Formats: sequence, C-alpha cells, structure tokens
Amino acid sequence: MGAFDIIIGILLLVVSIVIIAVILLQEGRRAGISGAISGAAETFLSKNKARTLDSKLQKWTKYICVAFMALVLVANVVAMIVSK
Repeated sequence: MGAFDIIIGILLLVVSIVIIAVILLQEGRRAGISGAISGAAETFLSKNKARTLDSKLQKWTKYICVAFMALVLVANVVAMIVSK
C-alpha cells in the first residue's frame, strides 16, 4: 500500500463524512407538506427559493457526490494498475 493509496483513502473518508453531514443538514421533504395541506400559498416565498440554505445544500450535495464518484474511480484504477 503506497502513499497514493493512503491519500486517496483518507480523501474518500473525508468526502464521505462531508456527504453525510450535508445531507443531514438539509430540510426534509415532509417539512413543506403542512403548508400545502392547509392551503398556504408560497408564491411570495418561492421567489427567493433559489437563495435559501436548503437549495445551496442541494447544489453542494451534487458537487460532493460527483467528487466522491471521481475519487472512487481513481482508487479503482490505481488498484488495478498496482495489482498488475
């Protein structure tokens, strides 16, 4: 196990912990149901929906997941090269 394997392993561990944290910080989908059931209109609030913390967390979740998948692919390629 070389230094590169250890670095990729540590990066995978850190990125996976960040993914878990970002997902847990997001608001659940059931949170907005109470307003929909009671008939509350979200027209005023939905204008700034793209600027909310939840939308930023969703965007960062996508970026972090892509980085995680890239790290996993790199780790597999390195493992295949080392095993030959």
